[in-house]
Amino acid sequence: MSPELSLAAWTPLLPGIAFWALALFPPLTLALDRLEGLLAAGPLDGLSQQLLLVACGLLLSLGGGLLSELALGWALGPGWASSLGLVAALWGLFWSLAASRDREDG
Repeated sequence: MSPELSLAAWTPLLPGIAFWALALFPPLTLALDRLEGLLAAGPLDGLSQQLLLVACGLLLSLGGGLLSELALGWALGPGWASSLGLVAALWGLFWSLAASRDREDG
């Protein structure tokens, strides 16, 4: 199997993986509090700690997005899995905007 063939097989799944990674980024990065505490006690400076936390958060959400897309793509079909990823990402954006509006109102 050539590398081009395997990349071409994954290309239709990339938008769904990105949507699911975006939708899962906030809840999955909340689990990084323990890592943040460990890094604070370690020898790294503040910038290196932040870069490592961002990289870990992105990798964690991309992994979650990949697993979500594959599982839902297997169960429902790739088109449905990507559509649900978009809906989940927009749902999270909607609720974060609604929560920020509630904080402004009082």
